[in-house]
Amino acid sequence: MTDALERDSAVPLYQQLEEILVGKISAGVWAPGQRIPSENELNRTYGLSRMTVRGVLSKLTADGLLVRVPGKGTFVSSTKISAVSPAYKGIREQLEAQGYDTSTELLYLEMTDPSPRVREKLRLGAVDKVYAIVRLRKANGEPLSLHRSFIPAALAPALETHDVVGEQLCVVLEGHYGLPMKTVEESLEAVAVDTTEAKQLGLRRGDPALLLTDIISDRRGLAFEYSSIVFRGDTMQLKFDYQL
Repeated sequence: MTDALERDSAVPLYQQLEEILVGKISAGVWAPGQRIPSENELNRTYGLSRMTVRGVLSKLTADGLLVRVPGKGTFVSSTKISAVSPAYKGIREQLEAQGYDTSTELLYLEMTDPSPRVREKLRLGAVDKVYAIVRLRKANGEPLSLHRSFIPAALAPALETHDVVGEQLCVVLEGHYGLPMKTVEESLEAVAVDTTEAKQLGLRRGDPALLLTDIISDRRGLAFEYSSIVFRGDTMQLKFDYQL
């Protein structure tokens, strides 16, 4: 791996610098979580303008190879956990298949009045109640995702008596209440965590995260679960595969 710019080359200098930096990351010269040289240090090392160096670092940051921490510097991104949507395969099952030690903490399970948003998503009446379930998923002891699920109480009486930590919620709903998943309406967006989410996920308020929301219905078209999962943006990536 060359560590010098070829100024007589037809390849632009900024592209050469990008290839050098990517090479250092790929070869493990710079390890995940390691702070890389500053803009000024890279300027002096490669004899390029600060604007050129900043542009390359910005591109590698946008590509997910680097992460900038205000006041601290630029670091090599940690390797992210890759998974498909839990609507297709449980997150815990996927993590364990990849060799991660997983754990789930039940933060909240209670029958309650739904918020206007939950009432709308589940098409509930004015007096209908839901079971609200909040779980924290960890991988190798580190917080990974915060799961919130809402189930119409009329469809799952005494849900609080079932183990929704040891068993997947979808298994409980299908096995005990005859609510098999048939269709899923799903959306994914980038969000910034609020104060409560930040505390639970080991982040700072405003840190980036992925928000995945699902409305799950049975074969009759009856919506029986509305869920939202907040994934740490620095740790998790979701894959979507399509066959046309």
